[in-house]
Amino acid sequence: MTSTLITSALRPRLLAAALAAADRGWHVHPLRPGDKRPALHGEAHCPGTGECADGHRRWEQRATTTPDRIHRCWAHAPYNVGIATGPSHLVVIDLDVPKGKSEKDAPDGATTFSALCERAGQPVPATYTVRTAGGGRHLYFTAPSDLRLHNTAGTLGTHIDTRANGGYVVGTGSIVHGATYEVVHDAPVVPLPGWLLAALTPAPRPVRPLPRPVDNGRATAYAAAALRNETAAVASAPEGVRNSTLTRAARALGRLVASGDLPRVVVEEALKQAGEAAGLRERECVPTITSALNWSITHNPQGAPV
Repeated sequence: MTSTLITSALRPRLLAAALAAADRGWHVHPLRPGDKRPALHGEAHCPGTGECADGHRRWEQRATTTPDRIHRCWAHAPYNVGIATGPSHLVVIDLDVPKGKSEKDAPDGATTFSALCERAGQPVPATYTVRTAGGGRHLYFTAPSDLRLHNTAGTLGTHIDTRANGGYVVGTGSIVHGATYEVVHDAPVVPLPGWLLAALTPAPRPVRPLPRPVDNGRATAYAAAALRNETAAVASAPEGVRNSTLTRAARALGRLVASGDLPRVVVEEALKQAGEAAGLRERECVPTITSALNWSITHNPQGAPV
């Protein structure tokens, strides 16, 4: 069978898989055909048009449940299906299998997870489960509404990772190395059990005061007030608008960086600390700040007033 015929046969199946996931309320984005990597462009190759006209949007921001958008996207190629776990309010436990000769005698993730449940005096949770292309398992849970969980690697045990805010999983129907991700337990997605939630909840981070603007002779009173007001807005932003508030603040302050009224390093550090105070992680803050500042400076080379 030619590659064109293979593509023609796979595209409707993968489109149906993407639509089925979206129908569950799960936000999907395209992955490269036959691969696990996102198919969307990275920041370094962002054209600055379309959805990225106001700054680069990552796969998590572009993931969608809208059928029309999904139809348009999957019309281009037989993309595998990525499920953005954060926007989908999911926590997925990834039970992997050992890889390579050095791990041939190591227990797989499923064995380790069963032992973890036994030590906790808990049954292995019965929830929606997918077999991965590599022979592992993805256990799907609904995320708690009052706590923001992030990805982990090995926190629960060897060969056990989790995907939550900032992560994604390969959805059912996707094909990698000739093997298909398949549902092996078509049960309702249950809430993450409390004992697992406790194990995945990070220790509280120390609260750091917001930085005071550095007076190096360059910052005007107006610029200092703008920095103070924008960082306060970011620090107090509620979940759901934290990233957009951070982006808006960075773009506003970027104009003052372009005009020479504020040092970029001061703005970057102030916004990063404000984002962390709002509950974002450093790895979430830094790309957003960098992208928004770059966009603002590029579009305001003369430092147009805010």
